Amino acid sequence: MIDMLILNKENIKKSISVIDALKSIEDALIAQESGDFDIPDRTHIAYKENVLLIMPAFGGEFISTKLVSVFPENKAKGFPSIFGSVFLSDGQSGKPLALIEGSLLTALRTGAIGGLGIAYTTPKNATTLGLIGAGQQGFHQVLFAAFVREITRVTVYDPFTKDIDKFIDKLQSLLPHVHFFIAKHAEECIRNSEVIITATTSETPVVPDKAELLEGKHFIGIGSYKPSMREFPDSLFSLIQEVVVDTPYAKEETGDLKLLLEQNLIEEDKICTLGKLINGAKTVNTKGTTFFKSVGMALFDLFIAKTVYEKAKEKKLGIEIEF
Repeated sequence: MIDMLILNKENIKKSISVIDALKSIEDALIAQESGDFDIPDRTHIAYKENVLLIMPAFGGEFISTKLVSVFPENKAKGFPSIFGSVFLSDGQSGKPLALIEGSLLTALRTGAIGGLGIAYTTPKNATTLGLIGAGQQGFHQVLFAAFVREITRVTVYDPFTKDIDKFIDKLQSLLPHVHFFIAKHAEECIRNSEVIITATTSETPVVPDKAELLEGKHFIGIGSYKPSMREFPDSLFSLIQEVVVDTPYAKEETGDLKLLLEQNLIEEDKICTLGKLINGAKTVNTKGTTFFKSVGMALFDLFIAKTVYEKAKEKKLGIEIEF
């Protein structure tokens, strides 16, 4: 018999710290630079209005397979429209090791990516943060930002979130030293912030197309992950010297880069990976306007799942079943 570990959200929360998650994703970004991994193409299966996404990753010791189901009609039934899980296997034998809840795992790895983006592309003395998009991803972005920088003020803008007060109350309980403010519009959010995180799925820019407003600011783009999605205006790209991305695939996967490359508004040789900043191959001038863009990849899921699994085993968390 083979023992397999089942880990839910509470197990994940108890298993790793913010610093564990940051270290895990930093290792993943370094591994990406070495090329010591294999990421097959994502499988996209559509059935009627529903979608199943399968995202495998091979990384030596471990194999991960992320499964995401998107059922738009679930909201009418009282269920989330998206469910996710990560299946972790032994890289040498294929033996099943763990089944891990996927939504929190994804939020943690995305939060860690955003945190590392801030750590390497923004001034160390930055204390004010803006957030456009008050969803689950935005929540974890603020937590990780407050870990890598001494954030004292957060300004939140989201015209679509009705319970933004609950969102802020939850963050306030975890970050009691931070002052939170609700902005009436995106311009107010940006004006009052040094670092601005966008975490929306908008198909049109949520950041105003005003170069004078954007100059000298530091942008962390988390939301857009499809060619049809854009969070940033053309004017931003006239202000920056370099675009930093979490993965080279970002050039094809997000409209924030793909459309601008096609229109020659940015040059491909101005795009570099965050891993190159981490390993010292490149540097970014944080005194000017900076831009970091994340779209994520299965390798990051593999590394964070590996860390959660190992920490959970150490702490005897989760439920073991005979497989």
